[in-house]
Amino acid sequence: MKPIYFIADAHLGSLAIPHSRQQERRLVRFLDEIKDKAGAIYMLGDMFDFWFEYQTVVPKGYTRFLGKISELTDMGIEVHYFTGNHDIWCLDYLERECGMILHHNALTLELGDQTFYLAHGDGLGDRDWKFKLIRSIFHNKTCQWMFRWLHPYFGMKFGLNWAKHSRIKHDAGGGEPPYQGEDKEPLVIFAKQYLKEHPDVDFFLFGHRHIELDLALTRQTRMLILGDWITQFTYAYYDGEQLYLESYTEGEDHK
Repeated sequence: MKPIYFIADAHLGSLAIPHSRQQERRLVRFLDEIKDKAGAIYMLGDMFDFWFEYQTVVPKGYTRFLGKISELTDMGIEVHYFTGNHDIWCLDYLERECGMILHHNALTLELGDQTFYLAHGDGLGDRDWKFKLIRSIFHNKTCQWMFRWLHPYFGMKFGLNWAKHSRIKHDAGGGEPPYQGEDKEPLVIFAKQYLKEHPDVDFFLFGHRHIELDLALTRQTRMLILGDWITQFTYAYYDGEQLYLESYTEGEDHK
């Protein structure tokens, strides 16, 4: 089988990323390099820093990225997109115009002879009540309906600045917290609990945390957190037998 690729957390369009245009071009070059090899591509959320679809308006920009995605899907490559906590407001535009396959929830599926559990990862195992409260507001249909009545200028400005201040505050606090260990890392706690009731899962793949993690949960099961496409430029690929976590370096051959 052709390799299957997994990436997450590019946060395209972020006002807190000074090299955003170069970042988008680098992502597009990566997608271009794998287009003749890929059997499918899974994007596990937060590829945009803020995405909100109005009835007749979508966010400005991302033309290189969306054009490349459209090229891939026109070639017959499945591109799966999982919404994260920055882009939960995706509706049908990415499916209708770019040919993506959209997922709003975690997905368990068979790839090759092995079982994968795929999700962005926000809210899974996390006990932070503040994050849970904000997440519940973002997912609330009434709140989404009310926000949609804002003029897109104000709506997008608010969303992008919210995300910017969140990233700046986060970076001022020392950046992404390092791996917290098996007994404290929320996604590890979730995966172990889920595995008790679903022991057939071979691989858990998550985004969200912006760290690289390749952890053996059992002799059979591994868990990967995919890093990001802001500073780490990491991805995973599955060749039908093994799953690999790699870092993208331009000019090198990528499986």
